[in-house]
Amino acid sequence: IEKEKTGHLCNRKNDFRVEYRLLEELEHSMTVSRKMEKAEILQQLSKIQNNVKRLQQQLKDVKPTPECKFLQRTGGRQGGWDDYDHQNFLKIGIKYRGRLSYMDEALKHLSGKTKEDTEQHDKWYQEYVILHERKKESVKKWKEKQQQEKERNFQEKEKSEKMLKERWLQHEEAQKQKAEEERKRKQAWKKQKVVAYAIDQASQLKLEEKTKKQQMERQSHVKLLLERNTLQKTVKEELEKLENEKKEAAEKEGRKKIAAEEISKFQEHDLHKLELSILQKHAKEIDKQERKKRLAKLREKVEVQVTKDGSTLNRPSKGWEERRQEMAPAAAEPLLRVSRR
Repeated sequence: IEKEKTGHLCNRKNDFRVEYRLLEELEHSMTVSRKMEKAEILQQLSKIQNNVKRLQQQLKDVKPTPECKFLQRTGGRQGGWDDYDHQNFLKIGIKYRGRLSYMDEALKHLSGKTKEDTEQHDKWYQEYVILHERKKESVKKWKEKQQQEKERNFQEKEKSEKMLKERWLQHEEAQKQKAEEERKRKQAWKKQKVVAYAIDQASQLKLEEKTKKQQMERQSHVKLLLERNTLQKTVKEELEKLENEKKEAAEKEGRKKIAAEEISKFQEHDLHKLELSILQKHAKEIDKQERKKRLAKLREKVEVQVTKDGSTLNRPSKGWEERRQEMAPAAAEPLLRVSRR
């Protein structure tokens, strides 16, 4: 589990590294885009500043037109006349100009003006009209020139924007292609990591199975050793038990033999029945003790359920009754002292 956790953390770290690299590339592309936009805006501002400076220079270099000079020299837009006389002159000119009666009608309606004044004013007006038309033509040509220059600037701007747009599209296409290549590379890397992880998991599983098999074999071997040691210990205990039983039987036989020899000695030397009974009692006590020992050993092996009878505690046993019968005649005879050899 710890190894899987470590592998998962390594994979996550690699994923974060790839994503961070993609974000860095995206930030770089956006920085380049901002720089291009900034350059375009600065270029447009530079053009505007140049146009403003050129216009200011043109305004500084403007000289009075012939019309302005003429008006300044001849008394303004009315040729030195007052507004009422000049308006009447214009009305008469519109109505009678080109006719023979033009001058007579003018003198009739322009009181206080001589024929010489009227002719001079008419001459002035004709020159003013010519200069005004020239001005209008010049203004028209200037406007046309400005429109042409505006169209040329607009075309240049469109061309520049088109070039920038093409560059941007090429840049975007390159970025897309690069991102696609990075995505494919990342996908291939992930597949490779998955395959490597699967291979590692398979080898790890194989190693775990091998270790588990070795552990089971070791446990089985240990179990066999324990069983063999237990069996050897049991056999050894049984052999020791048999040896002890044989030893106890030999000791018992030796004690019986000694007792029998003592009894035969007393019989051979015509010992007194009392001493013989004492020896017999002693032999019975030894036999009783041996019986108790055997019973104790049997109790250790087998638990025996015995119903106790309380009335038997105060009642003498059959053996005791027999001993009392044997000891009754002997009590009447005098005791004899026998010297021990």
